[in-house]
Amino acid sequence: MKIVTRMLQKEVIATVAMTTAAFLALLLFFDLISESRFVSRSGVQSSYGMLQALTHMAFSAPMHVYELLPICVLIGTVFVMARYAKTSQFTILRTGGLGPGQALRILLGVGLLFTVVTFVMGDYIAPWAERSAQLLRAQHLGGRIVAGGGAGAWLRERHGEGSRIVSVTALQADGQQMQGIRIFEFAADGRLSRQIHADSAQVRPGLWQLQQAQEETLPAQTGTPALQADGSLDATLTPIQVQRHDELAWPTGITGAMVNAAILKSDGMSTMQLLDYVRHLRANDQSTQRFELELWRKVFYPLGCLVMVVLALPFAYLHFRSGGIVGYMFIGILVGISYLMLNVVLGYMGNLRGWPPLPTAAAPAVAYTLLALGVFTWMVRQR
Repeated sequence: MKIVTRMLQKEVIATVAMTTAAFLALLLFFDLISESRFVSRSGVQSSYGMLQALTHMAFSAPMHVYELLPICVLIGTVFVMARYAKTSQFTILRTGGLGPGQALRILLGVGLLFTVVTFVMGDYIAPWAERSAQLLRAQHLGGRIVAGGGAGAWLRERHGEGSRIVSVTALQADGQQMQGIRIFEFAADGRLSRQIHADSAQVRPGLWQLQQAQEETLPAQTGTPALQADGSLDATLTPIQVQRHDELAWPTGITGAMVNAAILKSDGMSTMQLLDYVRHLRANDQSTQRFELELWRKVFYPLGCLVMVVLALPFAYLHFRSGGIVGYMFIGILVGISYLMLNVVLGYMGNLRGWPPLPTAAAPAVAYTLLALGVFTWMVRQR
């Protein structure tokens, strides 16, 4: 049985690898065409040439592999299983003692391998590559990444009994320096007590080092002004205190990863970055729906490889007396695409409707796994 296991797993892995390479080459070709519109434009530091376009394309490859792996696992596994059924090899293996449970375990072993690869690709390699690609383009085309179409990325933080709201307009191409900093500090009663405007900032452990900062401290209004004898208010308003600093250390718990999460795309974040950002939002009474849903989708997406191999196993029990292998593969691909589409649609619907993130993200995997196991059980009994 070890020989059968190695044979099946080797063929599935090789077929999935070739399928992934073919789709990846196609997507990279489209990326190259898309990047060609930036070639030869002059930037702040240097021109964006063909070398930069090819480098950007290479940085985009890990994210493409992460997105392609589940559907490529389905296509590769369906092809191997259908070919084994068409050539009666699977019938021979069943006659030799390969039971349904053993066949399922063999394919689940392959699916687990691709699940690990997908997780590592999506949690470690792809986020770093996506961030590097954005910073590379920004370095040669304008020198910075603008947040929110120029409106800025907004973050909130509790501070004692009050709160702080921070706006960051752009992230420098080196990924370390922020530009266009606006900080608003509010007292416990909701009154604006201080605001700071800074040209740029460097994130340090536990603080931001602001450059060219203007600090405005607003007067504190305590009590109710009394009336004088002539009926006028006996209140002396303290003028706003304005201070300018070449450098100003501003203590805060907002880290550089949180700023990157607010500026860069959420699908390019790792699971731990999403988890930290969700905790930050929840601690500051902000909506976590979008990022919580993205977090659980990040958790369940690699498990799609296991769902795909379960969906592919029933094809080994088909008979090909009428129709060819291509038609059955086409059906399998449609099923896989419907799974991915349901995953995306439920993501948008859950975000709009406010559905619980965990059940919304888990529903496609659970539904299609039960469907595949049901079809598999029925076919085993029928065949």
